Amino acid sequence: MIILGSTGSIGVNTLNIAREFELEVETLVAGNNYKLLNKQIKEFKPKNVVVSNKNIAQKIDFKNVKYGESAILDAIEESKSDLVINAIVGEAGLKPTLKTNECGKKLALANKESLVIAGKFVDTSKLTPIDSEHFGLWYLLNNRPIKRLNITASGGALRDYPIKKLHTATLDEVLNHPNWSMGMKITIDSATMVNKLFEVIEAKWLFGIDNIDAVIETSSTIHSFIDFVDGSTTAHIAYPDMRLPIAFAIMQEVKKEIVTHIDFNKLSQLEFREIDTQRYPIWQIKDEFIKNPDLGVVINTTNEIAINKFINKEINFGDISKMILKNVEKYNNIKIDSIEEIFEIQQQIKNDFK
Repeated sequence: MIILGSTGSIGVNTLNIAREFELEVETLVAGNNYKLLNKQIKEFKPKNVVVSNKNIAQKIDFKNVKYGESAILDAIEESKSDLVINAIVGEAGLKPTLKTNECGKKLALANKESLVIAGKFVDTSKLTPIDSEHFGLWYLLNNRPIKRLNITASGGALRDYPIKKLHTATLDEVLNHPNWSMGMKITIDSATMVNKLFEVIEAKWLFGIDNIDAVIETSSTIHSFIDFVDGSTTAHIAYPDMRLPIAFAIMQEVKKEIVTHIDFNKLSQLEFREIDTQRYPIWQIKDEFIKNPDLGVVINTTNEIAINKFINKEINFGDISKMILKNVEKYNNIKIDSIEEIFEIQQQIKNDFK
């Protein structure tokens, strides 16, 4: 298999599955964590290694290490493996997704931005999502008439934070997630609810359904549930562990225990909360986004710019959602007919903030 983003949390868990099931790892692609990458190379002995830039490449214990975006795309095309795990963070994962499609390879996708930005141009026929919520939906679907798909949210690090103080929450507070240990960007996205907004659009493209909603479930034990037209509801319940969706994304069928079964005698309570637009202002555009998913490039590009500004202390936490909502209003009639237009709009938005 080809693992893009091998040193991130998804990549590390993918290698845990590779170790457990003795799967071959042909190609490792990583960013800046050269120390961890060197350990991965020593253990898994890949045939190809690609990193982000020349400076990092000089620190890698591998004979013919390559670097840069074009090298990643070449690795996808030239590798013999027919499975690509795309766990690259942010818009940088889009071109590898498109290249995987172009090469006719199977795609296990953790880079949700690919579908958010360019879902209409991505072939989902060979795509399996690496996401607890979408894995749960896939697991539950059984050709019965569906009324609504539902995914759950943790609520992020600020779910109990005083609303009056949300605007000025610090980076350390935003990164203190109650349920998960994740990368910086996705943890910030969890706090703003942008991550769940993206997952709604992922579900739209993956399952071809527009009636999608989300609710906060504070324990992250219920990952998704489906309302059927007969009035019944079925939920996917498991302890939060990304190895489960990863294992199915890689192998499609798993015949051994990946995670421990839940002991309901020890599960004290389940708490559900509505996603309040006062706490999560971004949620007010959920229905508009479903109706016009071309807004994805606007939302994602603005979000990445805003997050960088927040990290660099140029704006407050509350300004992330404000910047996105302002740009959604500016581009509310956007219609995209080609991949080239996506990259043009990305650049236009970046130029607006220079």
